[in-house]
Amino acid sequence: MTGTLEGKVALVTGSGRGIGRAIAHKFAAQGARVVVNDLDTDPAQQVVDEIRAAGGIATACSGSVSTADFAERFIGTAMREYQGIDIIVNNAGYTWDSVIQKMTDEQWYAIMDVHLTAPFRILRAAQPAIRALVNAEQAAGTLRSRRVVNISSVAGIFGNAGQSNYAVAKAGIEGLTKTLAKEWGRYNVTVNCVAYGYIKTRLTESGANDGATAHIDGRDIRVGVNPGLKAAMEQAIPLGRGGTPEEAAGAVYLFCLPEADYISGQTLMCTGGLTGI
Repeated sequence: MTGTLEGKVALVTGSGRGIGRAIAHKFAAQGARVVVNDLDTDPAQQVVDEIRAAGGIATACSGSVSTADFAERFIGTAMREYQGIDIIVNNAGYTWDSVIQKMTDEQWYAIMDVHLTAPFRILRAAQPAIRALVNAEQAAGTLRSRRVVNISSVAGIFGNAGQSNYAVAKAGIEGLTKTLAKEWGRYNVTVNCVAYGYIKTRLTESGANDGATAHIDGRDIRVGVNPGLKAAMEQAIPLGRGGTPEEAAGAVYLFCLPEADYISGQTLMCTGGLTGI
């Protein structure tokens, strides 16, 4: 049976772990050739190996999305390995929280770089390649439908105390989504956004007070959510629980189906029914 994404080339940032890993596996299972990215080489290669072991096709492009040369390397990997681009998912990210009076410039710009500047650079780097592919397809009468799915958060829609940097970056990605939907419609590219609520990943499931950290761009960032806050969030979610990475991946996949060919410039909340925070 042919997968719904058979022959597509999908690029997913932050896909060595968590939600991104689930997205990469979902796409590969549906026939896409996947460019996997993670900060570190080992997690990215592990996902590539898992996909290949399951009969899929994948290659790795490791490194921080925040570095100035990453976008060109990422797009270049897809073009070199698979000679195409069909789906781009801007998923990589993390949080580095503080109330505004304690937030440093370093915290502010680090979160802006990963959640907003990196997607901007990736899409900017992708445009010449997509334009060339579209021109060739139009000449041959075989124009494809392409997808961009950017990842936002309910924090970008409603705000969240202690996350002014993250909330602003995630609100910004929605603006970028709506703008690119207008700019890239002529290329038959739909550009949409998924805003997550509470999804259970390594960055949320550690306890806020257990000293857990993630080493990101040379910094040890404390991760985790206070157990009391997690319990309160789950109680507020109509489905009564946080989402899994696989469920989060499903929301991205919806935008990549052929049935979504005429949906663009939209934000889908994947929250278990939560409508505010």
